[in-house]
Amino acid sequence: MSVAPSAPSSSGSSSSTAAEASSGTVGGRIGTLLVALAIGVLYGAVATIGHRATLRIGEVAIPWGLVAALVGVTALILGIRLVVPGRSTAAAAAAGVVIAIALLTLPGPGGSVLVVGDLSGTIWSIAPALIAVLVVAWPELPARRRPDTPRHPDTGSHPAADGRADA
Repeated sequence: MSVAPSAPSSSGSSSSTAAEASSGTVGGRIGTLLVALAIGVLYGAVATIGHRATLRIGEVAIPWGLVAALVGVTALILGIRLVVPGRSTAAAAAAGVVIAIALLTLPGPGGSVLVVGDLSGTIWSIAPALIAVLVVAWPELPARRRPDTPRHPDTGSHPAADGRADA
């Protein structure tokens, strides 16, 4: 049994996209999930370290690190969910983020912690998991369909839909 080479995409390039790679072989799918998990762990670790950054203006402390970390978690998981079909790849990235946060929340060998038990630390411990659940569980939106045939100028319907062949 021979397999014909794949034809180039409509844009003229033969490079594969993340969506094409993730819907291919079982090995490709597992590889995609492992890469998403690794990216989630990496981002979760970096954001856990940076979530404590604040900007002080007089007496007011603005937690820009927490805001940036939460926006980044949302962008990462939502971006993967929009680009790759299905929920499993976004769930793998979300699991990586949550695993990294959970591990870095534990006290280190000397008793030091990266996630302090204050309001900022509590928000950082809970919010990424809630964001992940919302993004992964959100229902898929139906694809917009563009009609291939022009609408009939008088009726506004498609010529094939109203049964008339004389459009």
